[in-house]
Amino acid sequence: MKRIIVIGSPGAGKSTFSKKLREITHLPLYHLDRIWHKPDKTTVSRQEFDQKLNHILMQDRWIIDGNYSRTLEMRLRYCDTVFLLDFPLEICLAGAESRIGKERDDLPWHETEFDPEFRQFILDFPQKSLPQIYQSVEKYRKNKHIIIFKSREESEEYLKEEYGKRR
Repeated sequence: MKRIIVIGSPGAGKSTFSKKLREITHLPLYHLDRIWHKPDKTTVSRQEFDQKLNHILMQDRWIIDGNYSRTLEMRLRYCDTVFLLDFPLEICLAGAESRIGKERDDLPWHETEFDPEFRQFILDFPQKSLPQIYQSVEKYRKNKHIIIFKSREESEEYLKEEYGKRR
Protein backbone atom coordinates (compact mmCIF):
# COMPACT_ATOMS: atom_id res chain seq x y z
CA MET A 1 0.00 0.00 0.00
CA LYS A 2 1.80 3.05 -1.27
CA ARG A 3 -0.86 4.79 -3.36
CA ILE A 4 -4.25 4.75 -1.71
CA ILE A 5 -7.59 6.35 -2.50
CA VAL A 6 -10.41 6.61 0.03
CA ILE A 7 -13.87 7.09 -1.45
CA GLY A 8 -17.48 6.94 -0.28
CA SER A 9 -20.44 9.10 0.60
CA PRO A 10 -19.95 12.48 2.24
CA GLY A 11 -20.32 11.97 5.97
CA ALA A 12 -19.07 8.38 5.87
CA GLY A 13 -15.83 9.38 7.56
CA LYS A 14 -13.38 9.29 4.64
CA SER A 15 -11.20 12.04 6.11
CA THR A 16 -11.18 10.51 9.58
CA PHE A 17 -10.31 7.08 8.15
CA SER A 18 -7.62 8.63 5.95
CA LYS A 19 -6.00 10.41 8.88
CA LYS A 20 -5.89 7.18 10.88
CA LEU A 21 -4.46 5.37 7.87
CA ARG A 22 -1.80 8.08 7.55
CA GLU A 23 -0.79 7.49 11.18
CA ILE A 24 -0.30 3.79 10.42
CA THR A 25 1.35 4.05 7.00
CA HIS A 26 3.16 7.40 7.32
CA LEU A 27 2.06 8.21 3.77
CA PRO A 28 1.36 11.82 2.82
CA LEU A 29 -2.35 12.62 2.90
CA TYR A 30 -4.16 14.86 0.42
CA HIS A 31 -7.78 15.95 0.84
CA LEU A 32 -9.42 16.72 -2.52
CA ASP A 33 -11.76 19.20 -0.81
CA ARG A 34 -8.67 21.22 0.21
CA ILE A 35 -7.44 21.26 -3.37
CA TRP A 36 -10.79 22.14 -4.97
CA HIS A 37 -12.19 24.67 -2.49
CA LYS A 38 -10.88 28.06 -1.50
CA PRO A 39 -11.44 29.50 2.01
CA ASP A 40 -14.12 31.86 0.62
CA LYS A 41 -16.15 28.81 -0.53
CA THR A 42 -15.35 29.36 -4.21
CA THR A 43 -13.40 26.79 -6.19
CA VAL A 44 -10.23 26.72 -8.23
CA SER A 45 -10.50 26.13 -11.98
CA ARG A 46 -10.68 22.57 -13.27
CA GLN A 47 -7.31 23.14 -14.91
CA GLU A 48 -5.68 24.18 -11.62
CA PHE A 49 -7.32 21.28 -9.76
CA ASP A 50 -6.18 18.79 -12.41
CA GLN A 51 -2.62 20.16 -12.34
CA LYS A 52 -2.42 19.81 -8.57
CA LEU A 53 -3.94 16.33 -8.67
CA ASN A 54 -1.58 15.22 -11.45
CA HIS A 55 1.37 16.45 -9.41
CA ILE A 56 0.22 14.30 -6.47
CA LEU A 57 -0.43 11.26 -8.68
CA MET A 58 3.14 11.39 -9.99
CA GLN A 59 4.52 10.95 -6.47
CA ASP A 60 5.57 7.49 -5.26
CA ARG A 61 3.47 7.48 -2.10
CA TRP A 62 0.14 9.04 -1.10
CA ILE A 63 -3.33 8.78 0.34
CA ILE A 64 -5.99 10.75 -1.55
CA ASP A 65 -9.26 11.35 0.30
CA GLY A 66 -12.35 12.31 -1.68
CA ASN A 67 -14.77 11.34 -4.41
CA TYR A 68 -14.77 13.89 -7.24
CA SER A 69 -16.22 11.50 -9.80
CA ARG A 70 -14.76 13.43 -12.73
CA THR A 71 -11.25 12.36 -11.67
CA LEU A 72 -12.02 8.95 -10.16
CA GLU A 73 -10.85 6.97 -13.19
CA MET A 74 -7.56 8.86 -13.21
CA ARG A 75 -6.97 8.13 -9.52
CA LEU A 76 -7.95 4.50 -9.99
CA ARG A 77 -5.33 4.10 -12.71
CA TYR A 78 -2.54 5.34 -10.42
CA CYS A 79 -3.50 3.83 -7.07
CA ASP A 80 -2.64 0.38 -5.80
CA THR A 81 -5.30 0.30 -3.04
CA VAL A 82 -8.92 1.46 -2.86
CA PHE A 83 -10.90 1.87 0.34
CA LEU A 84 -14.61 2.30 -0.34
CA LEU A 85 -16.71 3.35 2.65
CA ASP A 86 -20.19 2.15 1.66
CA PHE A 87 -22.11 2.96 4.83
CA PRO A 88 -25.87 3.27 5.36
CA LEU A 89 -27.44 6.59 4.44
CA GLU A 90 -28.43 7.38 8.05
CA ILE A 91 -24.80 7.00 9.18
CA CYS A 92 -23.58 9.35 6.45
CA LEU A 93 -26.23 11.99 7.19
CA ALA A 94 -25.43 11.83 10.91
CA GLY A 95 -21.70 12.00 10.17
CA ALA A 96 -22.07 15.10 8.01
CA GLU A 97 -24.35 16.77 10.52
CA SER A 98 -22.07 15.97 13.47
CA ARG A 99 -19.17 17.93 12.01
CA ILE A 100 -21.10 21.21 11.74
CA GLY A 101 -19.40 23.80 13.92
CA LYS A 102 -16.23 21.73 14.36
CA GLU A 103 -12.76 22.73 13.25
CA ARG A 104 -11.54 20.54 10.37
CA ASP A 105 -8.29 20.35 8.49
CA ASP A 106 -9.79 18.66 5.42
CA LEU A 107 -11.91 21.69 4.43
CA PRO A 108 -10.67 25.28 4.12
CA TRP A 109 -13.59 26.87 5.96
CA HIS A 110 -15.67 26.39 9.08
CA GLU A 111 -19.12 24.89 8.39
CA THR A 112 -21.82 26.63 10.39
CA GLU A 113 -24.91 24.92 8.97
CA PHE A 114 -25.96 21.75 7.18
CA ASP A 115 -26.27 23.13 3.67
CA PRO A 116 -29.56 21.86 2.11
CA GLU A 117 -27.92 21.25 -1.29
CA PHE A 118 -25.14 19.21 0.34
CA ARG A 119 -27.72 17.27 2.37
CA GLN A 120 -29.60 16.46 -0.84
CA PHE A 121 -26.36 15.29 -2.47
CA ILE A 122 -25.89 12.82 0.41
CA LEU A 123 -29.53 11.67 0.11
CA ASP A 124 -29.04 11.08 -3.63
CA PHE A 125 -25.61 9.47 -3.29
CA PRO A 126 -26.73 5.81 -2.94
CA GLN A 127 -28.74 5.96 -6.18
CA LYS A 128 -26.83 8.48 -8.27
CA SER A 129 -23.16 8.16 -7.34
CA LEU A 130 -22.55 4.83 -5.65
CA PRO A 131 -23.48 2.61 -8.65
CA GLN A 132 -21.00 4.54 -10.82
CA ILE A 133 -18.30 4.20 -8.18
CA TYR A 134 -18.84 0.44 -7.99
CA GLN A 135 -18.77 0.22 -11.79
CA SER A 136 -15.48 2.12 -11.95
CA VAL A 137 -13.89 0.16 -9.11
CA GLU A 138 -14.98 -3.16 -10.64
CA LYS A 139 -12.88 -2.46 -13.75
CA TYR A 140 -9.76 -2.48 -11.57
CA ARG A 141 -10.63 -5.42 -9.30
CA LYS A 142 -7.95 -7.70 -10.81
CA ASN A 143 -5.13 -5.15 -10.58
CA LYS A 144 -5.85 -3.30 -7.34
CA HIS A 145 -6.33 -4.14 -3.70
CA ILE A 146 -9.98 -3.14 -3.16
CA ILE A 147 -11.40 -3.06 0.35
CA ILE A 148 -15.08 -2.26 0.87
CA PHE A 149 -16.40 -1.49 4.32
CA LYS A 150 -20.13 -1.63 5.04
CA SER A 151 -19.86 -0.20 8.56
CA ARG A 152 -17.65 2.00 10.71
CA GLU A 153 -17.00 -1.05 12.89
CA GLU A 154 -15.48 -2.89 9.91
CA SER A 155 -13.21 0.04 9.07
CA GLU A 156 -12.14 0.46 12.70
CA GLU A 157 -11.38 -3.24 13.02
CA TYR A 158 -9.28 -3.11 9.86
CA LEU A 159 -7.27 -0.17 11.22
CA LYS A 160 -6.70 -1.96 14.53
CA GLU A 161 -5.44 -5.04 12.70
CA GLU A 162 -3.15 -2.98 10.44
CA TYR A 163 -1.82 -0.98 13.38
CA GLY A 164 -1.06 -4.20 15.22
CA LYS A 165 0.88 -5.56 12.22
CA ARG A 166 3.04 -2.44 11.95
CA ARG A 167 3.98 -2.07 15.62
